[in-house]
Amino acid sequence: MGGHHGGHPLPEVPLIPTVALLSFRLGRVDGVSVVAAHWARSLRELGFDVVTVAGDGPVDRLLPGLAVDAPDPPTVEELTAALADADLVVVANLCTIPLNVPAALMAASVLRGRPAVMHHHDPPWQRERFAHVTELPVDDRAWAHVTINELTRGQLAERGIEATTIYNGFDVDDPPGDRAATRSALAVDEGERLFAHPVRAIARKNVPAALALCEALSATYWLLGGAEEGYGDELARLVGGARCRVIQAPCPLGPLRHAYAAADAVVFPSTWEGFGNPPVEAAIHRRPVAVGDYPIARELREFGFRWFPSDDPGPLAAFLAAPEPNLLDHNAEVVRAHFSLEIVTERIAAVLEARGWLP
Repeated sequence: MGGHHGGHPLPEVPLIPTVALLSFRLGRVDGVSVVAAHWARSLRELGFDVVTVAGDGPVDRLLPGLAVDAPDPPTVEELTAALADADLVVVANLCTIPLNVPAALMAASVLRGRPAVMHHHDPPWQRERFAHVTELPVDDRAWAHVTINELTRGQLAERGIEATTIYNGFDVDDPPGDRAATRSALAVDEGERLFAHPVRAIARKNVPAALALCEALSATYWLLGGAEEGYGDELARLVGGARCRVIQAPCPLGPLRHAYAAADAVVFPSTWEGFGNPPVEAAIHRRPVAVGDYPIARELREFGFRWFPSDDPGPLAAFLAAPEPNLLDHNAEVVRAHFSLEIVTERIAAVLEARGWLP
């Protein structure tokens, strides 16, 4: 068949540009994976094809050298090949937190001069154990930088890197979970008070404070994640000495909406978070939440969230004794107004448009 019909050229089929999402691990339940999945959804809505490239997880292109604690980074050839068809690369925290510095520096060198969004969750100076690391984050004139909070944006600015804040987004229309089935699977009685702590067990998640709140309010403590970062022995000691029932198990029905449905309250007494998704998810699922006084929680509270303190059981106890439904309505509205996936899509579009990267 010829390329011309009656002298008129055939209309060109628009090429769909490809975005590669690059990280240590993707497709898991950790915060970076969850946010990256939301970004993938937004990028598809904006007209991109999305491919995932990571060292671990159910991804399109698996490069084990990118994984946390991998003995060797991927080779230049491997990484270049994995990103060869990408018109834009979104780097999800890989070049921010020093969990695999050789891989991070390799990614930075391969991406020099190429359109890339460096998506920063937690830079080294925000964690005591990484404070000595100065090689990350890396900057290049070809890149755009995005942070998940204003605190980090300001800290990057002090170091000469200009960034835009895009807060994490959430599915504000996530359907309610199955309370009865989840509680039944956990062997939790109808009258039993259940507090969910939907986190991995590591020191900064403050398991002692979560347990203390459950003990004070005669609640069963449900820790959804396993111990990481060498916290296993300490967790075993804490659970062994707990004066309340403890359940250590992932959500038996899978999606976290079932965990929120099953719980009577959510405990989140963290001492540090780059963002902290559970208090926002709890708002969507209309659950009261006790939140620690970490810096980003103070930033998020300014949007109007009404959270309970995690170090004083009194206010939460009073609420549970006489629930105030308009408090839960109010928190759900705050999420809808400021943290929806639609808002994230708009903000990503603005960052890409400023660079001429939108399809």
